[in-house]
Amino acid sequence: MNRYTVAVLVRNQFGVLNRVTSMFRRRQFNISALTVSETETSELSRITVVFEGEENNKQQLVNQLYKLPDVCSIKELDPDNSVSCELLLIKMKNDPATREEIRAAADAFGAVTVDYAKDYLMFRLSDVTRRIDDFINLMRDYTILEICRTGSVSLEKGGTTIRQVINL
Repeated sequence: MNRYTVAVLVRNQFGVLNRVTSMFRRRQFNISALTVSETETSELSRITVVFEGEENNKQQLVNQLYKLPDVCSIKELDPDNSVSCELLLIKMKNDPATREEIRAAADAFGAVTVDYAKDYLMFRLSDVTRRIDDFINLMRDYTILEICRTGSVSLEKGGTTIRQVINL
């Protein structure tokens, strides 16, 4: 199976996200990550979807997405020609016996301490998916209290934008 990142530019209207994600469900794609936000204009939203599947099924999905009336543009993002990152918040048990090891690991990954209390430490890390996964796996040697992470956000390198291929 291949892993894909697709950006979908849509009209910012009620129910659009449901219609787009339903298309993935109907085509039996499992969404690994999903990020949605307004763009530089409040009239449009950008949906970034990371999923796994076969090439021919992915192409059929893209063709079906284009048929949705609120979809303006779709861009598959090649990892070699785009910049992607995720955000992680992780809350760790603040145990005096492991505190320095946890802080050293966080420093090594570039994680920032965003909250500190007697019973927990909270870190923020913004990086590529693989580094976030590596950091979480390292923290599993200690006591993770809670994790929250975003989906991938991605932009294509170069001067072109997703708006330049609008299909209105």
